[in-house]
Amino acid sequence: MKENSKLSKYASIFEDIKASDIMASKVVALTADMKIAHAKEMMKIKKISGIPVIDDKKKLAGIISIEDIINALEFNRINEPIRKIMTQKVVAIGLNETLSEIVDKFENYKFGRFPVIDDEGRIRGIISKEDILHGIIEKFNLIYIHDKKRNATLNTESSIITGEQLKIDEAEFHYGIETNDIGKAGTGATLLKQFLKEKKFNAEILRRVGVATYESEANVVIHSKGEGDIYCFIDEDRIIVRVVDNGVGIEDLDKAMKEGYSTAPDYVRELGFGAGMGIPNMKRFSDKLVILSEKNVGTQVEMIFYLPSQTTPVT
Repeated sequence: MKENSKLSKYASIFEDIKASDIMASKVVALTADMKIAHAKEMMKIKKISGIPVIDDKKKLAGIISIEDIINALEFNRINEPIRKIMTQKVVAIGLNETLSEIVDKFENYKFGRFPVIDDEGRIRGIISKEDILHGIIEKFNLIYIHDKKRNATLNTESSIITGEQLKIDEAEFHYGIETNDIGKAGTGATLLKQFLKEKKFNAEILRRVGVATYESEANVVIHSKGEGDIYCFIDEDRIIVRVVDNGVGIEDLDKAMKEGYSTAPDYVRELGFGAGMGIPNMKRFSDKLVILSEKNVGTQVEMIFYLPSQTTPVT
């Protein structure tokens, strides 16, 4: 009950999560003509307690559970077709159902997992409570902070994500962003990439850091009316990039997160910038992303890139 109440709490926060975002798309399914013994072996191999049953058009026809298997063994029906004992009235989740609706079904029916179906009734995935938790954790990779603490946090010397001390004067790399020349957007990202290349980081890390930093730097150049900086901190298992913009701030982070949304003027777009992919790409190419912004105060972006052991720099 306690776990369900926590899920309900998060469901109200992350209303934009849909079933299609968190479901496991690889589904183990059986047909009604197969023997119950087949279902028994499949549950044993996959370590699951229920299997969806589909028809020849892959539409959900029923479900067979471990309880059904036990009953079949008790009454010596293990070699009969699955259709003889499967549950035909199945509670399913639609592809576009929201996290709140999904959690409600878990609370109301007490099942361990639900099949996910499309509008035509075809099975498309499975959702368990574990899938819900993974979806919520993924959402926490990008944190929006809208409360009164933002202004104080913008000037902190601690990592927004980990809380560790990140003293600006101890950064391994620093670049002052030139906000008055859009033609130089990306210079800092290029220099950072070269710096990390000299440290012997692998190509994939260089690509990810380069793209995410470029997008963040471009946003500062396009939108800022103040000064900006790029700082890089290197640890044994991660690279932390902090981009500071002392300009106008982001008025609506929710809109800014949407692909294609842009407030860049036409002349900026004509130069190849402002396509509305900046923040989405920062999220896509980093492992952790936090954006703190206060209108007319500024914006601070922090990105973490975790390092596989083989990418640790040579000293």
